[in-house]
Amino acid sequence: MKILGIESASLVASVAVVTDDTVMAEYTANLKKTHSQTLLPMIDEMMRLLEMDISEIDAIAVSGGPGSFTGLRIGSATAKGLGLALGKPLIHVPTMDAMAYCLYGSSSLICPLLDARRSQVYTGLYRFENSFEVVKEQWAADLHKLIEELNARGEKVIFLGDGVPVNQHILEEEMKVPFQIAPAHVNRQRAAAVASLGAVYYRQGRIETAAEHKPDYLRKSQAEREREVAERQGELEKLAAGIVVVEH
Repeated sequence: MKILGIESASLVASVAVVTDDTVMAEYTANLKKTHSQTLLPMIDEMMRLLEMDISEIDAIAVSGGPGSFTGLRIGSATAKGLGLALGKPLIHVPTMDAMAYCLYGSSSLICPLLDARRSQVYTGLYRFENSFEVVKEQWAADLHKLIEELNARGEKVIFLGDGVPVNQHILEEEMKVPFQIAPAHVNRQRAAAVASLGAVYYRQGRIETAAEHKPDYLRKSQAEREREVAERQGELEKLAAGIVVVEH
């Protein structure tokens, strides 16, 4: 079975091909470039190096969120376009699941963190010492409340993700249980993990058509939040001015 993995949930752009239990190729860049300019050329280059026609893949595993709204839309559009063109199924792999899947053999509670700004993070809780276990499905969390939960669990924790460096001082100040930070080669998203876990989900029947696929943002975009604030402010101004809006 050949699985194409696509990861674009944050600054990391990564593509990979996993055949059965072997990573045939992986192309990863952690650069501030638009994924729309990088993903397809990366896939094309990888296929040429492998001397493989993209039609040979059996399914496309895509990091389905949460993460950057723009990055997720680009990754989703790329996967959907390829799926439609090739007639291949898609595998929606939650971003936090794929990140945690990098840490096979860890005896610690695995806690990926993606920065969502203003002390907010996208996270999830996992174990992967013997088999992969989702302890708590991914969610958008206040970092301080997350730390409280981790301290209450009383387990050693290993953190990874781009939410770690920007919040490391908070972790060091508030974490009461032992914790570690994953090393560089496994502390960011990797398409090889997306494809490998995608193969597991494929065997479980967790596939979808290209038309069915949509990213899981977990929360509203900044533009949507700002529009709601503006709309509420407008209603307050109308009330203050004594204007009553009657709906017909």
